[in-house]
Amino acid sequence: MLDLKALVRAIPDYPKKGILFRDITTLIENPAGFRESVERLAEAHRHLGISHVAGIEARGFIFGAGVAIALGVGFIPVRKKGKLPGETIGQNYALEYGVDTIEIHADVVGPGDKVLLVDDLIATGGTALAAVTLLRRTGAEVSHSGFVIDLFDLGGAEKLRHVGVEVFKLIDFEGH
Repeated sequence: MLDLKALVRAIPDYPKKGILFRDITTLIENPAGFRESVERLAEAHRHLGISHVAGIEARGFIFGAGVAIALGVGFIPVRKKGKLPGETIGQNYALEYGVDTIEIHADVVGPGDKVLLVDDLIATGGTALAAVTLLRRTGAEVSHSGFVIDLFDLGGAEKLRHVGVEVFKLIDFEGH
């Protein structure tokens, strides 16, 4: 088993001073590291009857699509407002300075579907919580999530657990 944590580059003072950015591009540029990340995320959820994987824009698309292929299920892109063609449903969520909206196609899932939420990283949990709320509004079940990185001291994973979503992660880092 690879040390995936060693494949994640730390970039100080990005995107602003005082932040230690955890860059997963070095992980996905490593073929063995990328493959193992996707396989481990998929294996943790293989026997749960997952019907779809939802990936949050943008790095969640990278891992989520791979997990969907590994599980043999459909992929749902969770996109920023205005990026999907056709009829969509949206969910607002709070940002540090304002509000943003994520969307999915209105007809992609519904009652009886079991959706696995995947993203590269969970920090404060705002976007992930909005995605869970949005997917559940369709009637779909969202009770599992998978992340490459958990910035555990920022509390996002605990917020997901509080709304009944199990959190699987490959790597823990302190948030800065």
